[in-house]
Amino acid sequence: MILSEIPNIKHTDANNFFLLAGPCAIESEEMALRIAEKVITITDKLTIPYIFKGSFKKANRSRIDSFTGIGDEKALKILRKVSETFNVPTVTDIHEVSDAEKAAEYVDVLQIPAFLVRQTDLVVAAAKTGKVVNLKKGQFMSPAAMKHAVQKVKDVGSHKAWITDRGTMFGYQDMIVDFRGIPEMREFAPTILDVTHSLQQPNQAAGVTGGRPEMIETIARAGIVNNVDGLFIETHFDPANAKSDGANMLHLDNLESLLTNLVAIRKTVNNLFELVI
Repeated sequence: MILSEIPNIKHTDANNFFLLAGPCAIESEEMALRIAEKVITITDKLTIPYIFKGSFKKANRSRIDSFTGIGDEKALKILRKVSETFNVPTVTDIHEVSDAEKAAEYVDVLQIPAFLVRQTDLVVAAAKTGKVVNLKKGQFMSPAAMKHAVQKVKDVGSHKAWITDRGTMFGYQDMIVDFRGIPEMREFAPTILDVTHSLQQPNQAAGVTGGRPEMIETIARAGIVNNVDGLFIETHFDPANAKSDGANMLHLDNLESLLTNLVAIRKTVNNLFELVI
């Protein structure tokens, strides 16, 4: 999958990592536009190819009373508004076969949640839309097993597949990233590191997922050093009051300094690679 094939994506010749970033869930038009504007300002300054991320609904919830969305069509229209306002591509996750065609009318990349990446009908439905399919590695899967998910996309006749590592279960209530998996999965498809979900602490007794956002830069740096193609970061201007995944999100005020450091690391890695060859 060539990054420049995505509509409206910028800075593809910058030799930089690309970024999927935004809120966990679309909460309102105002919040989506506010976050998108801030991230676009930063990524334009740093010449980072950027895709705005926001879930139009949340199906994987610990409790039945957890926030699931503001309404499918309303949220999808907000994603389109972000795209049209800022001339930026967008990504959202889908959970059912019927979601694929519906979401594809509004966004440029369809994301398959980690819990659902083995669901053949869902992956095939996403691939058939012709959109890029971002396959999140299951927390229960080895890196090598992701070649089969990628192959499902290819078998439909599409080359538009990405893999995103979001950590592997480490006991009952923690995640860990095995960085050996990045070069392995890059053999199958461009590979993204989901920094914030890798720091989740799921299955808490209270039914609300915890997290360790203070480790975001540590994980992100390691991903860049290991030559990951892209980063996935959920960010919000008020994580404590976010409707979903606030415990592991990056505060929007901290995004520029993080990305500035990561761009510097990527340049160093690129220079070292040039010296080696």
